[in-house]
Amino acid sequence: MKMQDLLHIATIGKTVGIKGDMKLHLNTDFPEQFKSNRSFFINTQDRLTLREVNLDRGLIKIDKIFTPEDAKKYTNTKLYATLEETRQNCKLKEGEYFWFDIEGCSVVEADVTLGKVVEIDRINAANYLKIQTDALLIKEGFAKTFLLPHNPPFVIQTDIQNKIITTQGAKDILEAS
Repeated sequence: MKMQDLLHIATIGKTVGIKGDMKLHLNTDFPEQFKSNRSFFINTQDRLTLREVNLDRGLIKIDKIFTPEDAKKYTNTKLYATLEETRQNCKLKEGEYFWFDIEGCSVVEADVTLGKVVEIDRINAANYLKIQTDALLIKEGFAKTFLLPHNPPFVIQTDIQNKIITTQGAKDILEAS
């Protein structure tokens, strides 16, 4: 297992109270994956199991940890999940996609490849595709990268199977970049 094969989904914070409870700081849109007796990677080989989870209070208890002194050893520990665990434990709604499936997709408009998605940026409540512009368009003088909102009317279709996102108005955004 390599670190690039793992998704950082949460960070354990400071201890709370006298029984070893700890704050849980989420780095995911899917809090439902945190359940009692579920384990997560803390590095490429070691896993940590949650004994109790209270998402309403943002607290967890770690298996076999019962005192604040023992719990403090895990302060600032990052929790990771594999892509497979994420697909299994996180349920998407219709029209939603995992960012790791969107990255690497070609962005196409009117049969012209504008570029490839290299990253997803969340600005306020909106997701933006960071697109590395196609080399031919860069030679024509277009910007090397641009941001495109990942929502209608710009995104017409997202085909994860074929790694193609069909757009309208994206070339206008590229030209203005």
